[in-house]
Amino acid sequence: MTAEHLAGLERHLALGISRLDMPREAGLADITATLATRRLAEAMRIDVLHGHGAKGGAYARLAAADMRRRGLAVAAFYTPHGGSLHYDPRSLKGRLFMAAERHLATKTDGILFESAYASRVFATHVGEPACAVRVIHNGISPEELQPVFPNDDAADFVFVGELRMLKGVDLLIEATAQIVAERCCRVAIVGAGPDAETFRSEVAARGLTTSIGFAGVLPAREAFRLGRTLVMPSRAESLPYVALEAAGAGLPLIATDVGGVREIVLGTNTPLIAANDPHALAAAMRAHLDDPHLARDQAHRLRLSLSRGFSVSAMAEGILAFYEDAARHRLALATSRPATQAHKAA
Repeated sequence: MTAEHLAGLERHLALGISRLDMPREAGLADITATLATRRLAEAMRIDVLHGHGAKGGAYARLAAADMRRRGLAVAAFYTPHGGSLHYDPRSLKGRLFMAAERHLATKTDGILFESAYASRVFATHVGEPACAVRVIHNGISPEELQPVFPNDDAADFVFVGELRMLKGVDLLIEATAQIVAERCCRVAIVGAGPDAETFRSEVAARGLTTSIGFAGVLPAREAFRLGRTLVMPSRAESLPYVALEAAGAGLPLIATDVGGVREIVLGTNTPLIAANDPHALAAAMRAHLDDPHLARDQAHRLRLSLSRGFSVSAMAEGILAFYEDAARHRLALATSRPATQAHKAA
């Protein structure tokens, strides 16, 4: 499915698409991927390398640093997507990741955050970046602002995302069990992930197989048709794209107050709930079952808000402007450095 989607995009891209393996865990394969990134960028005479996520950001910045040592002019940019920022900086793994982030920051021309939340966490855990910084929210296209209507046999709620504990699927199962004890409630779970079998086993053990179904992996807008409200019970997020997609499609939203989700619903009447609290989640789900008209009104207002503040055109223009501003900032630093060194030598 991913390959088909990328093939559809490639005809719109002058530089095409090149795919490299990116293992989840750190290892020697990351060295191979970084070298492949550098070779590809050199062959295509790339001016800007922009890495997304902790690993993509490392590949791009290490490759750019190597290219600059070879005398090539290339700017390196980075967008965190949670990743290492989700780790407790006091833990061993957290300290290692934050040390890596601080080292890579010295090789970065600009850091582009998708949420103000991510910018604050980075400054707290890693430190204030010395390079150019900007917050530019993710955007959705005009097509993604077209409403999606639920199927006639749609469940009451739908979850769309990776099936792992961080996404709170276990909390959704617990909340559903509380509701099913009182009334009929159906949930569709769409996605795949490392904890999928754990969740399936939990549903079976609780006798919820007639209330909770697993639909596998589907495109987001197709998945939205399976439920009347999107539930996003995450324990942590940065700026979740699925929430933007669902809101753009006019789907009512139940989401936890984590990461940059508050920035998505700001100025609307869509409430957020506490994270890691199945009782709060169950209460929000009951509210949607009891008053679907209010849920649809909230969805309508949220969709209008997103159409004004989260467009893909505004996102693209903001990113291009940031590239130019950061490049000017780097050039200014480079031209001022000799004078500063001369002053110190004197």
